[in-house]
Amino acid sequence: MAEGIYQEAAESIINADRAAAEEVAHRALDSGIAPGDIMQNGFVKGIQEIGDLFESGEVFLPELMMSADAMSGATEVTNAALEGEAAEVKGTMVIGTVQGDVHDIGKAIVIAYLKANGYVVTDLGRDVSAETFIEKAGENGADIIGMSALLTTTMEEQKKVIKLIRERDLPYKTVVGGAPCTQRWADQIGADAYAEDASDGVKKIDALLGK
Repeated sequence: MAEGIYQEAAESIINADRAAAEEVAHRALDSGIAPGDIMQNGFVKGIQEIGDLFESGEVFLPELMMSADAMSGATEVTNAALEGEAAEVKGTMVIGTVQGDVHDIGKAIVIAYLKANGYVVTDLGRDVSAETFIEKAGENGADIIGMSALLTTTMEEQKKVIKLIRERDLPYKTVVGGAPCTQRWADQIGADAYAEDASDGVKKIDALLGK
């Protein structure tokens, strides 16, 4: 039975149908499926498929944004259920795409995964300056700053954020990700972790915070 609901959840995202996504989320929760399970086994599979189709040029930005909106609807329903259970909050994070970079899809998937796994996440959006990362981390009481870069030309911005954290002796852990990033790059700039994809990101962040 769960398999059928997971499939419906994925399809609601692929079809960019927010109402269907919210309805499936409610039905899954009512049938006893855990919020994290319906998110990871259903909705996240759908957004990943749309991400792949976007990368291969089979769908375009408007469809992608509509699917991301459907994902937001599903996330709101599952998060409300998590809050209803007074779920343990593992940590607080701010995440953004670095200055000069306006790509967003990977970040949307990572945020969905993190929220489904008990993290409070503030999305800083795209084209975020180093100074803004630091400022917003302070305002939100963040444990972790996540930085996405999709272009080799913007990777240096990740380095700037880490430099500011060190210069000011701030307590934030840092995670870097995005297509051109590697573990070697993370080591080179002194990031605390490199996330290859959304599920890897959750594992690395859990490890950083000792969860």
